Amino acid sequence: MSVDIVRNAPADPSFPLGNGELHDLCDDILSSLGLDDGFFELRLVDDSEVAALNSSFLGCEGPTNVLSFPAREGAAEEGEDGDRYLGEVALSVDTLGRETRLYGQDPREHLSRLLAHAILHLAGYDHGEEMEALTELAVAAVSGEAA
Repeated sequence: MSVDIVRNAPADPSFPLGNGELHDLCDDILSSLGLDDGFFELRLVDDSEVAALNSSFLGCEGPTNVLSFPAREGAAEEGEDGDRYLGEVALSVDTLGRETRLYGQDPREHLSRLLAHAILHLAGYDHGEEMEALTELAVAAVSGEAA
C-alpha cells in the first residue's frame, strides 16, 4: 500500500474521492514519478489544523493547501512490502474545495497537482523548473493525457 489515509476533516462534496480512489490516485502519482517503492501518510485536515501545522513547523500564519513533512534522514521506516517511508502530507480539504471553486479547476486535477507537488517534496525536490515539470508530468499521467 502506497498511502495510509487519515481523515481528520469532514468530506467536502467538491472532493469526490473515497479511500479506494485516493489510494489509486496516489499509486498512480508515485508510479509516474518513479517512486513505486515509496509510501506515505496522507492526512486530510481542515483549515484550522493545517494553519496550526503551518504555524508550528514553518512559522507561517494561516491555512495553506498542502504541507509536506519528509521522513527524517536515518529514520526511514520500511512498509509491509519493503517499501520506503517517504513522510507525511497534510492536505486541507477546506482549501482544496475553496481553490477549485475560486479558480474553476476540476477537483481531481487540482488534487492530483497538489499531491504530486507534496510527494516531490517528500522525495527531496524543492521549488523550481524541474519540480514544476515533474508535477505536470504526474498530472498528465493520472489524467491519461500525453505529457
